[in-house]
Amino acid sequence: MTRRPVDTGAPDRLYTVTGGRSRADDDSFDLVTLVVSECEPVSGMQSEHVRILELCRRPTAVVEVAAELGLPITVVRILLGDLQAGGKITARHPGAAPSVAELPDSALLKEVLHGLRNL
Repeated sequence: MTRRPVDTGAPDRLYTVTGGRSRADDDSFDLVTLVVSECEPVSGMQSEHVRILELCRRPTAVVEVAAELGLPITVVRILLGDLQAGGKITARHPGAAPSVAELPDSALLKEVLHGLRNL
């Protein structure tokens, strides 16, 4: 039985995947940024871009994308930047603060705290 060689992310391959770039244009993608595909892959797309669009049909964290692709985070950020620039994905940070209207009432929180203390 012949095994396929594992892709170790050799520097020459990574150079090709990113088009020679070593840094993303901005820092908008941290490890927990959620990415969602806005379109289906099209013929002629780079295989890594296709795989990202397939993986992100549901919200997926950048770190999960990197793990699934077996690529370094830096490379994934560059690829995500390409897709975002083309309007093919959207990204948002999951820690976005809720508005004051979305916060629970302080009286309710006090009741919950009181109930927990009674346990």
